[in-house]
Amino acid sequence: MNIRLYNARILTMQDFNLIEGELHVKDGRISYIGEAGQNSGEQWDREIDCKRNLLMPGFKNAHTHSGMTLMRTYADGLPLQEWLETKIFPLEAKMSGEDVALLSKLAILEYLTSGVTAVFDMYLTPETIADAFYESGMRVVQVSGINKFGPTLEVLEERYNKLNGVNDMTSFMLGFHAEYTCDRDLLEKIAEMAHKYKAPVYTHNSETAREVEECVGRYGMTPTVFLDSLGMFDYGGGGYHCVHMSDQDIEVFKKHDMSVVTNPGSNTKLASGIAPIRRFLDEGINVAIGTDGPSSNNCLDMFKEMCLVFSLANIREKNALAVDGCDILKMATVGGAKAMGLKDCDVLAVGKWADLIMIDMHQPNMQPENDIVRNLVYSGSKQNVKMTMIAGKILYEDGKFNIGTDAETIYREANAILPRLIKEM
Repeated sequence: MNIRLYNARILTMQDFNLIEGELHVKDGRISYIGEAGQNSGEQWDREIDCKRNLLMPGFKNAHTHSGMTLMRTYADGLPLQEWLETKIFPLEAKMSGEDVALLSKLAILEYLTSGVTAVFDMYLTPETIADAFYESGMRVVQVSGINKFGPTLEVLEERYNKLNGVNDMTSFMLGFHAEYTCDRDLLEKIAEMAHKYKAPVYTHNSETAREVEECVGRYGMTPTVFLDSLGMFDYGGGGYHCVHMSDQDIEVFKKHDMSVVTNPGSNTKLASGIAPIRRFLDEGINVAIGTDGPSSNNCLDMFKEMCLVFSLANIREKNALAVDGCDILKMATVGGAKAMGLKDCDVLAVGKWADLIMIDMHQPNMQPENDIVRNLVYSGSKQNVKMTMIAGKILYEDGKFNIGTDAETIYREANAILPRLIKEM
């Protein structure tokens, strides 16, 4: 569809200045941003009066496990490794690819209401996940969660080749679950694969103090330094969480231009700690934001995550402005796009994909408009997301979904999965 959005305020995220005017979408990409009245003779499939609401790039949820909607509130109150080993892994062993696809669609509904236009997903059955996202019109970058329990290296390589370049909406990155769920031989072979394809690698990294201590006990090095010693990050990549980081760890991230994906909601729920966000920014490290999965969070709300980044950094640094709202909004959009390799979805600019959201400014939490950017971070919420567009297609608007599957059907089928799997255990 060719769509004209007019009477808008536009935050491109190329800088923090607002443009008053309109934005045009043709064949899924942005064809014009600027003052009103341009190309007035064009024929449009739809013209939308934005009523001075805000258009901006969609949020990039840079770390999540979408299919874990199944376990929302299922196993609360446990620390990370006990939570995984006694509750999550046994249940996941019973999930089918069809289960994961349906549960991913449930997550997609939630992403859209939060203004998320792309996710960096790590979960069990990448083929069915790719299909679920593509059928829904949602952009996804997947990353392997291989560990000592599976899949095989051959399957990892097959997925890397099969799930890249298929379409504009889905891609696949090399990665593994974590150092503590992989033996050394497996990690060495993943590093070899990264060298073969000159590819970045992503993993859960230094999430808990226990994880770091046990790795030091095994190898005499922190997870970051140990993995770097294997050549794991010679072509870049990133780490999810990165809570307990040494000076040497930070140097590794700088050396390889790696991204940190912070997950404050999950880290507070599981009592893992607070990541040193101010330090990362001072060192010039790209920082992105992710929700983590809906079992360890338990919601997929980027507004909540942005507010937590701000509040927790202040507590950690004992500074009421440890990280500015502008920096946090950049993490949630541009920083996430960089971490995910989405060069055509980072900012609003002519030629980029029309992955954007409309923020409802006519609600009390966005008034007065003393500082719109900081309002988004400090007081914005999901209630302000009026529209979510991906590749020029409106998937969510005024509380209604357009993903090809009825939301109530997804809810009903999702609610039937957990009782069935528990009965099988």
